[in-house]
Amino acid sequence: MKKAIIAMSGGVDSSVAALFMKQNGYECIGATMKLYDNEDIGISREKTCCSLDDIEDARAVARKLGMPYYVFNFKDEFEKKVIDNFIKTYEQGGTPNPCIECNRHLKFEKLMLRMQELKYDYVVTGHYADIEYKDGRYLLKKGKDITKDQSYVLYSLTQYQLAHTIFPLGKFSKDEIRKVAEENGFINARKRDSQDICFVPDGDYSKFIENYAGKKYPDGDFVDKNGNVLGRHSGIIRYTIGQRKGLNIALGHPVYVIDKDLKNNRVVLGSNDDLNSSELLAGDFNWIIEKPNGKIKCMAKTRYNMREVLCTACCDGDKVRVCFDTPVRAVTKGQAVVLYDGEYVLGGGTIE
Repeated sequence: MKKAIIAMSGGVDSSVAALFMKQNGYECIGATMKLYDNEDIGISREKTCCSLDDIEDARAVARKLGMPYYVFNFKDEFEKKVIDNFIKTYEQGGTPNPCIECNRHLKFEKLMLRMQELKYDYVVTGHYADIEYKDGRYLLKKGKDITKDQSYVLYSLTQYQLAHTIFPLGKFSKDEIRKVAEENGFINARKRDSQDICFVPDGDYSKFIENYAGKKYPDGDFVDKNGNVLGRHSGIIRYTIGQRKGLNIALGHPVYVIDKDLKNNRVVLGSNDDLNSSELLAGDFNWIIEKPNGKIKCMAKTRYNMREVLCTACCDGDKVRVCFDTPVRAVTKGQAVVLYDGEYVLGGGTIE
């Protein structure tokens, strides 16, 4: 009998994933990754990822399904690979995507190592995505429910990881999954989906960074493209490319953050048109298909919830250059670019 570790967050998706695996005859254990303590990150409220409520919900579902349940303490790894990276990316002028780093380093690296230690066969998650084996290679596919598709945050999966991962929800819609949970009397059948960065539940990431890093980021100048001073900003980590709200500056016309000058602690403002980019360079690129030799025509996303755009991609040394057929707004350093061909993910990397 094949054996699987179910990554259980306490939410409805991972709970139904566990049910499907049990129904398919796998020997399963449930595992919640303890990633931080609320007091460590300066949060007093209980309702965050990894809260006691989440652990109890996951434990209740595991008990109902008759499978052992464990909490794995991955706090040190989460701090090093996710929180420290989050802060460093902002300090270097980028905008990080911590969910991608958490998937890469915790779910599909740390948890998979635990899978190997326990001599299990698969890690199972509640992601809305799918895996197909074709012509000697594992391929990552979009989930059937395009409104919930999470393939964008999974582009870093290696061939080994894809071979030892199962996404049981890939062929279902969210509504279908909630219905299954209700029919099976799961305590979390109507539980809300988590929306925010789990360790910054109030969305105030600059306050989190200052509290966590124990320092303040100095004020500086807002300038236009020619270096003319327009006003004062309140710390460079508070701004991201494309931002318009919260600038607290009145110029009589809309302005947006178009660049950050770290050396001089300046935030550059410009028009909406100034945000358009015709190409980008991505590093730390992971090809899921075989690495192409020449240029390929495909689709690209530079943000999780944007519509795909036509592009040409090619390798440029150990990086990948992506040229858009039509300019793309607010391409942001630190975010991911992910390439698609129809329902298949070709690969992805970090925008530089």
